Amino acid sequence: MTQGTQAAQATTRATIGDSEFDRDTAVVRRAEGVYDTELSAGWTIINAVNGGYLLAVIGRALADALPHPDPFTISAHYLTASQPGPAVIRTDTVRAGRTLSTGQASLVQYEADGTEVERIRVIASYGDLDALPDDVRTSAEVPPIPPVDQCFGPQDAPDDAPVQGSTAIAERLWLKLDPATLGWALGTPSGKGEMRAWFGLADGRDADPLSLLLTVDALPPTAFELGLSGWVPTVELTVHVRCRPAPGPLRVAIATRNLAGGFLEEDAEVWDSAGRLVAQSRQLARTVLAR
Repeated sequence: MTQGTQAAQATTRATIGDSEFDRDTAVVRRAEGVYDTELSAGWTIINAVNGGYLLAVIGRALADALPHPDPFTISAHYLTASQPGPAVIRTDTVRAGRTLSTGQASLVQYEADGTEVERIRVIASYGDLDALPDDVRTSAEVPPIPPVDQCFGPQDAPDDAPVQGSTAIAERLWLKLDPATLGWALGTPSGKGEMRAWFGLADGRDADPLSLLLTVDALPPTAFELGLSGWVPTVELTVHVRCRPAPGPLRVAIATRNLAGGFLEEDAEVWDSAGRLVAQSRQLARTVLAR
């Protein structure tokens, strides 16, 4: 057992299908292609619902609506900031093939006066990860993150860390950040636009394809290491799930190479405990300076 695996063990571990993440991403089919859900306040950051959590909620609805179980690629455009509370997901099957099915979905919420507001729109292709061949040819390398006991979590952050307001999501994550990407928390950002961490869910639930949709968007923004602070809302996020993750903690590495005109890209890689690249993503985000 690796040092990272030992650190991620919990006295009582939640299981896939019976965890806070599963309960908070649950959807109820109201009619064909229509699902009701309740967005939990437990996955918010600075008063807005986390984009990766939203993608997992919609991903669960699509997994029910489509004939294949696993997201292979899912792309989302975030139109307005989602709020905790009731929401409706409408899905539509675009094409159902033998190995891949493609669908689209939209999540909406309602204002106090009953006005419908679309929050996020998604298109995705689903398949069966267990049916994929084992052949792997890659030049990608596992990110060099120090052992867990040399990394730091949210509980170690100083009181004047850049994120202000609600950070409820941090209580639901097991997160240990690479010290080389923590300059922002000490007032000395590196300027490199990188973030690396060990990652898991706080209740010990192992990762699955749906939780990977959360994982790629759950670390502090790379903008912090560029010397910026405040909210960094996602404009568009595309995730590729490459294989079903092995049990144990994940390694996550995120980097940005270009911030221009108030927008930056973030490229993420997620590696499992077996040293396999299990998910990749790219997102476009907008920098909103804290006042």
